Amino acid sequence: MLAAVVIRLVRRKPLGAFGALVFVVFLACGIFAGALAPHGMNEINPLYRMKPPSLTFPLGTDNLGRDMLSRILYGARLSVIIGFCAAGLATALSVVLGLTTGYLGGRFDLVMQRFVDAWMTFPDLVILIAVVSVVGPGMLQLIVTLGLLYGIAGSRIIRGAVVAVREDLYVHAAQSLGARTFRILWLHILPNVLPPIIVLFTTRVGIVILAEAGLSFLGLGVPPPAPTWGGMLAGSGRAYMYQGPWLALAPGLCLTIVVYAINMFGDALRDVLDPRMRGAG
Repeated sequence: MLAAVVIRLVRRKPLGAFGALVFVVFLACGIFAGALAPHGMNEINPLYRMKPPSLTFPLGTDNLGRDMLSRILYGARLSVIIGFCAAGLATALSVVLGLTTGYLGGRFDLVMQRFVDAWMTFPDLVILIAVVSVVGPGMLQLIVTLGLLYGIAGSRIIRGAVVAVREDLYVHAAQSLGARTFRILWLHILPNVLPPIIVLFTTRVGIVILAEAGLSFLGLGVPPPAPTWGGMLAGSGRAYMYQGPWLALAPGLCLTIVVYAINMFGDALRDVLDPRMRGAG
């Protein structure tokens, strides 16, 4: 099954396959940052401050003499942790809300969907800034806040898939046999809405990474001295971008490439997993 999906992805969506490859490299860099980084993430050497990219320092050094490549790798580790944890929490919340509201329907669905509508009217950045300003910056606070923010909004996607599936004959057959609601949701509804759930998770990873970088740029993300890509853009990248353009280009390009690759991978995965798209040219 997995091999067939990979083959279809490579043949039909080469750009999505390239995004998947970049995604895997990004994961490997985040997981093995301690082994791949040539220096410590906050190893200061004033003798090498503001050195341009070279063989010794492939991405140059910052105003304190810290190796930018090492800080980029450790920043990828933070992005992996925050991105996957927050996207996992958001997806789990979306699945719970989407399954229950889409299957049960009625007044419960009406009330919950109006709550989701009200939640989606607020700009994401405003909610993030307000919540983080109250609870304070930190990795756990970011994960929970981002998970709740995108989990409630993403439940609308899962609900739409559940509403389409609940009218199938096998669901009505299970209901007529007296199957319990939880059994129907777990054995009949959930397996048939897995493709949108998988796609939702992959796209949420890129959105969370971008949101975390934006908060770090504003000083509301993971506090220093932890190296985050947004923090590097806001700190030495913004202050010394004219003397050392690599200070802003390195984290900015990494952020752009990773988020673009994840989005391409998510779009391609949606087309490959959706049975209705398999006959499209």
